[in-house]
Amino acid sequence: MDLVLCHTTADFDALGAAVGLCVLRPGSRIVLTGGCHPTVRDFLALHRDEYPLIERRSVNPQQIRSISIVDASGRDRLGKAAEWLDLPHLNEIAVFDHHLQADLDIPATVTQIEAVGASTTLIVEKLKNQAEKSDTPFRLLPSEATVMALGIHVDTGSLTFEGATARDAIALAWLMEQGASLGVIAEYVEPGLSPQLQDLLREALNNLRSETLHGYSIAWVLLSTEAYVPGLSSLASRLLDLTETDALLLGNVYNFGENDNSRNIAPESPVSNRLTIIGRSRIEGTNLSELFKPFGGGGHARAASLATRDVDPLLTLNQLADELKTQIPHPPTARELMSSPVRSIRPETSVGEAHRILLRYGHSGLSVVDAGDRLAGIISRRDIDIALHHGFSHAPVKGYMTPQLKTIAPDTLLPEIESLMVTYDIGRLPVLENGQLVGIVTRTDVLRELHQQKARDRGSNAELSYCAVPESVEQLLRSRISPELWQLLSIAANIAQNRGWQLYIVGGAVRDLLLATDDTLALTDIDLVVDGKCGSDDSGAGVELASSLQKLYPESRLDVHGQFQTAALLWPKDSAFGSLWVDIATARTEFYPYPAANPEVEASSIRQDLYRRDFTINALAVRLGVPRSGELLDFFCGLLDLESKQIRVLHANSFIEDPTRIYRAVRFAVRLGFEIEPQTEGYIRNALASGIYYRIQGENGRAPALETRLKSELKYILQAPYWKVALQMLGDLQALRCIHPSLELDRELWRQLRLLDRCLNGRRRKKEEGRRKKEEGSSATDSVTDVKDRRKKEKGRGEKEEGRGKKEQTIPNSQFPIPDAQSPMPNSPFPIINIPDWQMRLEVLIAYLAPEYRGKVAANLQLPADSIKRLEVLEAGKNQLAENLPKCELPSQLVLLLRNYELPVLIAISLQSPRSARRQIWEYLTRWANVEPPLNGNDLKALGYKPGPGFKRMLDDLLAAKLDGYLGDRAAAISFLAQRYPQA
Repeated sequence: MDLVLCHTTADFDALGAAVGLCVLRPGSRIVLTGGCHPTVRDFLALHRDEYPLIERRSVNPQQIRSISIVDASGRDRLGKAAEWLDLPHLNEIAVFDHHLQADLDIPATVTQIEAVGASTTLIVEKLKNQAEKSDTPFRLLPSEATVMALGIHVDTGSLTFEGATARDAIALAWLMEQGASLGVIAEYVEPGLSPQLQDLLREALNNLRSETLHGYSIAWVLLSTEAYVPGLSSLASRLLDLTETDALLLGNVYNFGENDNSRNIAPESPVSNRLTIIGRSRIEGTNLSELFKPFGGGGHARAASLATRDVDPLLTLNQLADELKTQIPHPPTARELMSSPVRSIRPETSVGEAHRILLRYGHSGLSVVDAGDRLAGIISRRDIDIALHHGFSHAPVKGYMTPQLKTIAPDTLLPEIESLMVTYDIGRLPVLENGQLVGIVTRTDVLRELHQQKARDRGSNAELSYCAVPESVEQLLRSRISPELWQLLSIAANIAQNRGWQLYIVGGAVRDLLLATDDTLALTDIDLVVDGKCGSDDSGAGVELASSLQKLYPESRLDVHGQFQTAALLWPKDSAFGSLWVDIATARTEFYPYPAANPEVEASSIRQDLYRRDFTINALAVRLGVPRSGELLDFFCGLLDLESKQIRVLHANSFIEDPTRIYRAVRFAVRLGFEIEPQTEGYIRNALASGIYYRIQGENGRAPALETRLKSELKYILQAPYWKVALQMLGDLQALRCIHPSLELDRELWRQLRLLDRCLNGRRRKKEEGRRKKEEGSSATDSVTDVKDRRKKEKGRGEKEEGRGKKEQTIPNSQFPIPDAQSPMPNSPFPIINIPDWQMRLEVLIAYLAPEYRGKVAANLQLPADSIKRLEVLEAGKNQLAENLPKCELPSQLVLLLRNYELPVLIAISLQSPRSARRQIWEYLTRWANVEPPLNGNDLKALGYKPGPGFKRMLDDLLAAKLDGYLGDRAAAISFLAQRYPQA
C-alpha cells in the first residue's frame, strides 16, 4: 500500500497535492491525518467519492510500502500517523513542501522543498512534464484538475499573495486547460462566514486591542468558546480587512476532552483548555512562522497558526503580541530618505536662470529660500515651462512658485511621508530642521524604498545565482577581507557616525565583492563616500574623515585634493594592509560645462554621487555603520546587470560628456567577460559618429578628457594581458578615433602590433634566460654534477654557442682560433628597452598616423618628451634607413649605421619597413647590437697608446674587424692594432 499523508487540519493545498500524487502514482491512497479545514470538509462532503481517500484507522501499518507527505515537513503536523514513519520495512519516504523555513525532521529518502506559492504546484509540474513526454493522450479528470486548482488558488490568494510565483501561474493555467471547474473554484475560494463566525466577528470587533508602532497598526483579540470553532482563518482574514490592521493575532480558547474526538466533552473525560491562535501580517520583515515555532506552530511568514494546551491564554497572546512588536522593522525616516544638500534659489531669481539650473542638475523642481535660508516655496519644472511659454523668462520665480507647503521633519517616518504624498498628491516634501531646509524627499525616493523593502522581504536577491547577496552584505564583506581592513572600515564608520554622516563603500570594491567566488577578497583600492556636510571647512567631509583616520594610522600617507573634495590614504608596503589605497570623497554631483571637459563638482547626496558614475555595475554602494549597516544601495539595477553579465551606461549622454568611458566600457567587458549592452553600444557609436570631440577641440582648443585621462585608460588596456581582445573591440567600435579622427585598426596596423608583440616577447625571453643564467652562475652550492647536467642540456646548441659562452668569461692571453670570415658571430643578448610595453604599443598606434599628426597627438596625450621627439623624427629616420640599409653588405656597416638610432625608433621603423629592411634591423638587434670590441680603452693604455680622439677610431676598427669575422681572440686584436696603428 502506497500512502499520501496530508497534515492535520488539511487545507486545499494539501488535498490538491495529494490528489495529484495519486495521479502520478496510481493505486496510492490519501490519509487525512487529523481532520480538515471547514471549507475542505464542506467540499469533501460532496466530492469525497471522487478521490482515493482512506481512514487512518483502516490502514494496516504492515502493508505500507511507501509514504509521501505533502505540504508539511515536520512530524508534529501528522498526528498519530507520524508513528508510521518509523516502520523499518518502508521502501520510500518522500516529502513535497513549499515551506522553506520549516524544520525537516522526517527521515525522508526523497525531498522536494521549493519556494513556490503552493505545494500543489510542485506536483502539477510533474504531471505536466509527464504529459508532454507521453506518447499517448494525457487528460486529468475535471474533479482532479479542480481540486488541484483550488489548492493553488487558496494558498496563493489567487496569485496575489507575496509568495506567489510565475510557476504557480503556469501550473494554474495548465489545470484550466485540463478542465478545472471555475464555478466550483469560485464557490470555495471565498466562502461566506457561518452564523457562528459572524457572531464571533462582532465580539472580536468589540474587544479588539490595537496599538500603532513605527507607523504600523498591530491588533490582537482573544475569543472564548465552549468548543473548537472551525473556520477561524476566514474570520481572521475578514477581521484584518475590516479594521485595516497591518498585523493581527486572533486567539480562541476552549475546553477539550482528551477522549472525545467529536469535540463534545464527556463528563468522565479529563478536560484541559486548548488555545488556537491565527496570525496574519502585512508588514514587511515580520515572520509569524518563526514567532509561533516555540509553541509548535508554523506556516508562512505572513500567515501562520498554532495550537497548544494548558497555558494561560491571555498571557500567551499578550506575550506573542509583544514579540511581534519586536519584529516590526523601524521604518526609514526622512533623514535616511532625503536628498541633501538641496538645490535652492532666491525668490528674485529669474525664471530663465531657474530653467538653466534645472537643466544643469537634471532636477524636476527647485526649493526657494529667503535671505535667512528659510523655505519660501517650491517651483516645479512645469511651472517654469509655462512661464517660459508665455515669455516671462526675466520674471522672478516668486510669482510662479507654490508658497503654501506641506513639510516634514528629519525624524518623520516613511508611512507618514507616504500618507502625506497620497492624501495631498504631493511629489516632493521639504525636510525642515530648526526652520532650516536640510533636505527633500521625492515621490521617487518613497517608491524606491517601498520597492526595495518588498524585494528584501521576498528574498529576490537570491535569484542572482552567481552573485547571491545575503541578508547582510556586511557579513559577506567582513568574511572576505582581512580583520585589519575590517577594523579600519569600522573605525571610519564610527567617526562618520559621531559627526552625523553616513559612510559608504562604493564602486569597484562592491562589484568585486558580489562577483567574487573565493572566500578571500584582496582589495588594494577602496573608494569610500561620505554623505554629510562639514561645518565651515571647504575641503568637505571626506577630507575631514581622512585627516581623522591619518591621526590614528600615522604610518599612512595623506594626499588631499581640495578641488574635488577628496583625500587618499596610502599604505605603500604595510605589514597589515600590504599595498593599500583608500580614496575618501564627499558625496558629490558633477556637471560637464562642455563635452569631454573636466567636470565641475559640488557636494550632493549619495544617490547623486552614484548617478555620476560610469556604469550600473559600478554604481553600487554598501552602507557602513548604523542605521541599516550593510544595506546595499542599488538605484540603477546594477545587480541585474551583474547577473546578466552586461555593461550598461547610466544615461544617454554619458559618452558625450566623457569619451574615456568608451574605453572603460571595453576594458570592463573584456576583463569581466561581460557584453556591452546593445543600447549602450548604440550610445557609443552615436557619440563617435557625431564628431563632437573634434568640434570641441576646434572650438575650445582642447578637450581634457582626450588628454591625460585618455592616456590613463590606454595604459590600463595596453598593459593588460587581454590587450589584444580589447584593442580589437575598440577597433570594431571605431573608438581609436578618440586618439585621432583618422586612426582605425586596419589589417596593416594590426600586423605591426603583432610584430611588436613578437619583438617584446623575444625581449622577455632573453631577459628571463639572462636572469636564469645569472642565478645559476651565482649559486655557490652548485655541485659538479649540476654543472655537468646543465652542460648536457646545452650541448645541442652547437660549438659556436658554447664558444660564445666561453667568450663572455675571457681569460687574459687565452688563445682562440680566428673564425672564418664567412662564419656568423654568436647571437647577442637582446638590447634592453627602458620603455614599458604599453607605451611601445601606444607609440606604434600613434606612429601609424600621418607624420604631421604624430607629435601633436603625443603631446596632446602628454607622453614623455623623449616619446614625443621619437615620433617627430620617426619619418626622417625611416627615410634615411630606406636609403642606406641596402648599401650595408657587412655586419660592421650595419652596426655603424644603426647604432646611431634609439632602440624604440629602430623598432618603430622596422614595423613600417619592407621585409628586407626589417630583417636587417632584426639581425642587428638580435645578433650584433651588444657585441663589443675585444679590447677596451684600458687595454689600449696598457699597450702604450696615449688617450685621445684616436681611441674611438681604434675601437671602432677593432669592433668592425670582430663583427666581420677577422678577430677571434685578444692576441689577434693586439696584432691587428700593431699592424694598423704602429707605435713609434
